[in-house]
Amino acid sequence: MKKKELSTKQLLSVPCPSCGVAAGQRCVLHSGAQRSEPHVDRKLSAIEAMETRHVMSQKNRKLNQPMKSNIEALPKISFDLGGVVTLNKRFATGETIFSQGDTAETLMYIQKGRVKVSVAPKTRKEAIVAILGPCEFFGEMCLGSQKIRVRTATAIAPTTLQVIDRDEMIRALHADHALSYAFLSYLLSRNIRLEEDLIDQVSHSSERRLARALLLLAGKGNRRKLHRFTGISQRTLATMIGTTRQRVNFFMNKFRKLGFIKYHGRHDPSGEMEIDTSLLAEALRK
Repeated sequence: MKKKELSTKQLLSVPCPSCGVAAGQRCVLHSGAQRSEPHVDRKLSAIEAMETRHVMSQKNRKLNQPMKSNIEALPKISFDLGGVVTLNKRFATGETIFSQGDTAETLMYIQKGRVKVSVAPKTRKEAIVAILGPCEFFGEMCLGSQKIRVRTATAIAPTTLQVIDRDEMIRALHADHALSYAFLSYLLSRNIRLEEDLIDQVSHSSERRLARALLLLAGKGNRRKLHRFTGISQRTLATMIGTTRQRVNFFMNKFRKLGFIKYHGRHDPSGEMEIDTSLLAEALRK
């Protein structure tokens, strides 16, 4: 029988059974010098380990079963704030929650309603950073080194918030591992969305940007076919996607004729819009 040959990488993957030292590390039980070559007994150990690993993998694998990763996907993000001291506050449509330049001492969790987060540079008109809905945080930058608000938050629908003090949130994140995991997952998903927004802004037409913005407003991953909401004007949509209100009006009329959206009442923030998310998502994929 032909003697089995192993590569250097395979040999180095198994530590010496007598001293447990890998190549490149100092060996106390042997010469004391750094090992540049595998030990003789280590070669035998490596062969046995490789053969055992192969036999076990074949034994545990079912016939025609594809190999799967054991890394599970992140679960649906949900927050249990029962152990966090919060203060409930309500804001009417158009009411400012905090302004750019205010002291940043709290973060907010949206229970109900919608919040517009914007920046107002001195040299330009208002730029909308995000439109946030239920089960989303904002003002979380106070958890870092940011002591001054760099954005303005405004309620664009009747909104109920849970306001959390900075120190209380830090305490809760240290004490509740489930909450800290969910919060970290949320921040990662927000960061991914921001990257997608940037790619969308520089790579796609204004029509596709508008379609994506409407789907995000309807709720990404929303399983309902029809979704209604108020508080979003065409001017707001134009600011969100970086185009003019006239272009938004043109595309919204096109979407309405195709059956993607319906209006109920006036075509302004007071009117209600209905989005057929399945039709719009299908059109966006083309």
